[in-house]
Amino acid sequence: MKVEPQQFRSFLLDAGLVTDKQFNKARKRAEKTGGKIGDVLVFEGLITQEQLIKMEAYILGIPFVNLEKETVSSEVLKIIPEPIARSNNIVAFRKKGRNLEVAMLDPEDLRTIEFIKKTGALKILPRLTTPKGMKNVLNQYQKTLEAEFGEIIKKEVKGIKPITEEEVVEGKTELKKVAEELPVIRIVDTLLKHAILQKASDIHIEPGGKEISVRYRIDGILREAMLLPKLVQSGIVARIKVLSKLKLDEHRLPQDGRFKVETEDYKYSIRVSILPIFDGEKIVMRLLPETTRAFTLEALGLQGDALERTHDALRKPVGMLLVTGPTGSGKTTTLYSMMEILNSSRINISTIEDPVEYRMPGINQTQVNPKIGLTFASGLRSLVRQDPDILMVGEIRDKETASLAINAALTGHLVLSTLHTNTAAGAIPRLIEMGVEPFLISSTLNLILAQRLIRKLCPEKTQYSLKKAELKTLEKNCDLDAVLKILKKERLVKPKTGWGNIKFFRSKSSKECSDGYSGRIGIFEIMPITETIKELIVKRVRVDQIEDQAKKEGMRTMVEDGFLKAVQGVTSIEEVLRVIIE
Repeated sequence: MKVEPQQFRSFLLDAGLVTDKQFNKARKRAEKTGGKIGDVLVFEGLITQEQLIKMEAYILGIPFVNLEKETVSSEVLKIIPEPIARSNNIVAFRKKGRNLEVAMLDPEDLRTIEFIKKTGALKILPRLTTPKGMKNVLNQYQKTLEAEFGEIIKKEVKGIKPITEEEVVEGKTELKKVAEELPVIRIVDTLLKHAILQKASDIHIEPGGKEISVRYRIDGILREAMLLPKLVQSGIVARIKVLSKLKLDEHRLPQDGRFKVETEDYKYSIRVSILPIFDGEKIVMRLLPETTRAFTLEALGLQGDALERTHDALRKPVGMLLVTGPTGSGKTTTLYSMMEILNSSRINISTIEDPVEYRMPGINQTQVNPKIGLTFASGLRSLVRQDPDILMVGEIRDKETASLAINAALTGHLVLSTLHTNTAAGAIPRLIEMGVEPFLISSTLNLILAQRLIRKLCPEKTQYSLKKAELKTLEKNCDLDAVLKILKKERLVKPKTGWGNIKFFRSKSSKECSDGYSGRIGIFEIMPITETIKELIVKRVRVDQIEDQAKKEGMRTMVEDGFLKAVQGVTSIEEVLRVIIE
C-alpha cells in the first residue's frame, strides 16, 4: 500500500497520536530494518492496528470497516471461494443488488478485484479492514462448510436404498450398483472434501451397532466429525472399494488400496486400509498431499546445536543417517527436508518408499509393491546398481534391508533411512536385534535423530509460572536441573533465574482455535556417533550407557527440546509431556 511518509506524519501529528520526535524515531528504525513506519509505531504501542488501518483508509480515500465481530451470511460469503479469499485476504461481507462490498488488507490488489468482477458480474466496492477482522470472516467459512455438509448428508441419506446383509453376502453386482448411486458418491466426496479442508491426516469410518462414526485426525488428535445412519454403511464401503480397486465381495479379510482426489485447489493421494470388525468393515484413509512442498529443517523445529549437528552429518559423503520415532511422528518429512538440502543436478539421489508421500523434482522415487515382489530389500538391491550418490530407504524393517543399507553405506554411499524406536540411542540395539554386527554399525552410522510431533499454541494463550506441586510432578518425568542449565545456556532465562520466575504458556480457547492449538512442530534429540560412542557400540554396552555418554557430549533429549519450545511460547509443557509419556 503506497502511503507517503509525509502523509503519515501530517495525519498522526494533526490527530495528536504521536509527537514529531516519536515519528522520526520510528522512521529511522523502519529504514534500518527495512520495515514500514506504521508497523513500527504499532509494535512500539504508540498507535493501535485499527488506528493505522483507519489512517491508511482515510489517506487512500477507501472506507474502513471493522469486521472483528461481524457475522456474514453464508450466501454472501460463498460469492468469493474460500481458497481465493484466504490466498488474497479478500472477503465479501455485504451485497445490495449488484453492489458487492469486499473487505481487503491490500485494496491495490486490482487483479483479484477484476477476477471477482468477471466471475459474478458484480460491481466491487473495496473496503479496508484489520487483520483480526479478516481472520474473523475467514473463520466463518468453516462454519458455513460444516452446515453445508450436514445438509448434504441429511439430504443424500434420504435417497439411499437400504441394502440387507443377505444382499451384501450374495455378491458384488448389487454392491457395485449402490456404489455408483449419486447419493453415496456425494456423501463420500463430502467426507473427503471436509477432511482435506480441515487439514486432517486421516479419516476413520467406524461401523457401530446403530450408527457409523466418522472421525478425523487433525494435528495428531482424533476428533469426532459426524455420525451417519447405519443404512449408508454398505454404500460407503462399496464406494471406497470401487475407488481403490479392491474386491467388492470380500468382507472377511483385510484389504489395502489407494486412489487420488484432484481439484483446482488441491491434489491428494488417499491410502486406504479396510479391516473387518464385529459390526462391519472399518475404513481408515490416510490423506497425502501431492502438491510440491518446500522443506526446511528450521521449519520442522530444529534449532541451535541440533540443527548444526544435523547439517554436519549431511555434509559427509558416505555413511548412514537414521531418523527414529513411532508411526506418525514426521520421520519421512524430516528425510524429505534432508533430501531438499542435498538435492543437486550434480548428485544422483534415489529412493525406495512406501508410500511416495511427496513428489520431489530431480529425485528418482520408487514405490514399494510387495504384490509383484518389489520390497524395500529388492528395491534397494536394484537401486545400488543405478550409480547413486545418495540413497533414501523409507524404512528399515528387517535383517535383509538393514544389511543392504549398511553395505551401501560402507561402499561409498550416503544412506538416509528410518527406524521405529523411541529414542536415538534405542536405534543401536534395534539394529543389533536385526542381526547387524556392532562393528558394522559403528563403522557406518554418522548420526541418529529421534523425534516426535507436538501441537503448537495459537497466538492467544495464557501465561503462568510453575508452582511447587507442578515442579514435583515434572521432576518424575525429566531432569529439571539439566533443563534449567540449557535454558540459561540458550539465554532464554537470566543466569540467576529459578523455576518460579520462568514464564510458560497454556492453551486458550478462541474463535480461531477451539482447543487453543493449531499446527504441529517437531521436538528432537540428535546423537552424533562420536569415537567414544563407537567404542561403546562395539563393546555392546547397555542403551542407557550410550545415552548417558551422548548427554555428556551435549545431546539434548526430546523433553529438553520440548521445554525450550515451551519457554519460547511455541507449545505448552502439558503438550510436551503428553507426547513423550505416550
